[in-house]
Amino acid sequence: MYRIVRKEVMSPVIKLMEIEAPEVAAKAQAGQFIILRIDEEGERIPLTIADFDRTRGTITTIFQEVGYTTRRLGTLEAGDALADFVGPLGQPSEIENYGRVVCVGGGVGVAPVYPIARALKEAGNEVISIIGARTKELLIWEDEMRAVSSELLVATDDGSYGHHGFVTDLLKQVLEERGNVARVWGIGPVVMMRAVAETTRPFGVPTIVSMNPIMVDGTGMCGACRVSVGGETKFACVDGPEFDGHQVDWQLALRRMNMYREEEERILKFHEGGGCKCH
Repeated sequence: MYRIVRKEVMSPVIKLMEIEAPEVAAKAQAGQFIILRIDEEGERIPLTIADFDRTRGTITTIFQEVGYTTRRLGTLEAGDALADFVGPLGQPSEIENYGRVVCVGGGVGVAPVYPIARALKEAGNEVISIIGARTKELLIWEDEMRAVSSELLVATDDGSYGHHGFVTDLLKQVLEERGNVARVWGIGPVVMMRAVAETTRPFGVPTIVSMNPIMVDGTGMCGACRVSVGGETKFACVDGPEFDGHQVDWQLALRRMNMYREEEERILKFHEGGGCKCH
């Protein structure tokens, strides 16, 4: 069992959990993820690593309650335990001294961007970070991102805080005015990552995105997490989760993301209607 040592409610639908998992924390690197299961009858869900503490032996993850399992996970408190916690999984980010880099995080995507920005800063890069959310209340880890960035820019869709607009507005501004950007990382909703890739394409800046499709085993056996990159089939769990954003087949990624939406909504309604008495 893996004990939850800290829980933070970041918004009504966004939760942070720090989980005791010494073996995972000892090997975790920026860009990787874990797969957890609440109990023996629960589904396995992938969550990106927001932070890791090798001394404390903990992994921090931030998630948004969007379906039955994440909503159920959000009801757990510090002291509760998870049945399974597997990781670190996936390939770590390629960290080196590139020079000037831009890290873009949207929504809960700010969480996995954080360890990447930190690692890039520690490697000697000038790190310009851009974070955004639909509204100020949904913006997370501003102070944390500022601490690991050379410069931090903030956007909200509704203009309630920072730039009124999208993170891609600020990204385009940086690319046009600063120049010499060696690499861009973009993590967030699929539509946001696609927009980041399309924004950088005319500038020829290598752009890395983190794909988080449906996963089951996390070892490449089931094939559920397949994505098309440069015309080739890749598995996000073992080949990724990071890929060249200019090579991802975004239309296919969006179609696959929507494949199970109706089923997820049906399951959620079933449990909310009292169909399950498991908790």
